[in-house]
Amino acid sequence: MTGIICAMDLEARMLLNEMRDTTSERISGIDFVCGTLYGCEAVVAVCGVGKVFAAVCTQTMILRFAPDVIINTGVAGSLTGSLNCCDIAVATSVVQHDVDTTALGDPRALVSGINKINFECDKKMLSELESLRDTAEKALGIKCVGGVIVSGDRFISSASEKEFLHRWFGGIACDMESGAVGHTCYINGVPFIAVRSVSDSADGSSPMDYARFSQAAADNTAKLLKIYFEYERGKQK
Repeated sequence: MTGIICAMDLEARMLLNEMRDTTSERISGIDFVCGTLYGCEAVVAVCGVGKVFAAVCTQTMILRFAPDVIINTGVAGSLTGSLNCCDIAVATSVVQHDVDTTALGDPRALVSGINKINFECDKKMLSELESLRDTAEKALGIKCVGGVIVSGDRFISSASEKEFLHRWFGGIACDMESGAVGHTCYINGVPFIAVRSVSDSADGSSPMDYARFSQAAADNTAKLLKIYFEYERGKQK
């Protein structure tokens, strides 16, 4: 079973509409919808915005449904000129940029106890998505770019902060959940990946971009996942 976590209804809408033979279970205020998605067994949940909701959802999904892999998907802000609105960022790793114990001498974004900054995404899925890049780009008319996605409990909307996150972490996109999903998957030993479509440019124009492009961007991630699931189903025949 594949677990899919979105923060908002608009990010899950197309996926849920495509699911078949569904059952739903509500845990901790989150609806976990199980069924068949593009021919593959899946559970989809809308966790809510921010790292705490994302961590609660991820942990619950792991304990209750035991997915083989978790995909965090939805929208994000672009941190690089190589990603425009509705293009897709595929995380090679995720970082929580707002974790800050530098006053104690730690590197920025270091998670104490496990002493990690970057939470690496599943190499098998990354390899498969890379092999599907040309197919996806032609089908969707967009670019798919791999790199670090940075997360924090803040909507990034200033050019200076955008530049900092790109320079310091090598970030290509920013969101508010994938770092927490990656952190939770790591401590549970569950493979994960984050796939995010750009809804805004993470600078002063972000609120206007987001309002205009968020649904179209979210739909693009669902379309990419369809290509991926159909590829996986084809391998099983």
